[in-house]
Amino acid sequence: MTKREKQKWIARWWMPVFGGVAACLGLILFVSVTGYSYASVFGGAIAYDRTATSTPATSSVSSVSLPPTLDKTAYDKKLLDLAHLTPASAWYWAYLDGTTTPMTALGTATTTTTKKPLWPVRRVYPEAGALLPSNRIVAYYGNFYSTGMGVLGEYPEAQVEAMLASTTKQWEVADPSTPVIPAIDYIAVTAQGSRGSDGMYRARMPDSQIQKALDMANQMHGILILDVQVGLSNVQTEIPLLKKWIEQPNVEIAIDPEFSMKDGTPPGKEIGTFNSSDINWVANYMASIVDQDNLPPKILVVHRFTEDMVTGAKNIAPLPQVQIVMDMDGWGFPAKKVNTYKQVIVPEPVQFTGFKLFYKADKQAPAYRLMTPQEVLSLTPAPSFIQYQ
Repeated sequence: MTKREKQKWIARWWMPVFGGVAACLGLILFVSVTGYSYASVFGGAIAYDRTATSTPATSSVSSVSLPPTLDKTAYDKKLLDLAHLTPASAWYWAYLDGTTTPMTALGTATTTTTKKPLWPVRRVYPEAGALLPSNRIVAYYGNFYSTGMGVLGEYPEAQVEAMLASTTKQWEVADPSTPVIPAIDYIAVTAQGSRGSDGMYRARMPDSQIQKALDMANQMHGILILDVQVGLSNVQTEIPLLKKWIEQPNVEIAIDPEFSMKDGTPPGKEIGTFNSSDINWVANYMASIVDQDNLPPKILVVHRFTEDMVTGAKNIAPLPQVQIVMDMDGWGFPAKKVNTYKQVIVPEPVQFTGFKLFYKADKQAPAYRLMTPQEVLSLTPAPSFIQYQ
């Protein structure tokens, strides 16, 4: 492993906690002090820490047992698992062989009446330390100033943390093979109904509020996602203003086309849009920070619930430094949400997928209920990012 890979790994991962008396005592002490069972201690499956602070993090670890570089075969097999392809399929072996010809387990060409599936999609491999697809991210969304924008502003901090711990546990139980990472998805730039002093119809949150969100993520040994609604502004203006936060090893970015109003219409009047060049610009900007600061790969989430919200999706280019999630964030009863996922997200493969659940807006006729983790995981591909509002 090169020096740079070592730096990236140290920034992303902490040494695995093995069994024994010391580990048990440490776990008991943690639970007794915090009162919560965070995802990082559920079953001992997750062994990571972002060591995020309010300044670019450095590691005090002097000697560690370093992991190997990216295991591409394991990476590919996890993608096949998300796509619900099994070794019984000729396309399973074709994907592992890197060919478009149906294959047998012995590596010989064969024939099949089954059409080649869209998923998994083959994209550039990430650098070592990438979170996906080996983990699943479960996020709570919102803004501390608003009780109507999501969970984060609706409940006290301690209650949010307890709720998120419980929710991540549900996802671990539903899919024990995939560790769950908790996330605080904080709207750092919010679309506004009024022009504001510069006429951009958006408000930037103060550092104190972003730091609060980061502190919550750190408390849960999770990640912080900064959500950006540009209004009449643009990503080229708004994203660089978050640079000092992106420099943290556990801070990711999400962008919301719904509130990107390229025609000058105030947000909320109609649905906005991003094109692939907008998304690729953000990914490249994040990649430059990863390279500059020797950080582990970042994640860029792009919300979408209509085709027009993202144009030129086939030109979106994930990078070794930045993994991209296309998140279905439409609300409604289960059948409506599943249909949106199948019609909007699935036909245009980018890299990974996400699925948003609304605690209130989803509880409509005829179902009046939230989809269960098992129902969401049955989708093809199974989402790697789950967001609750």
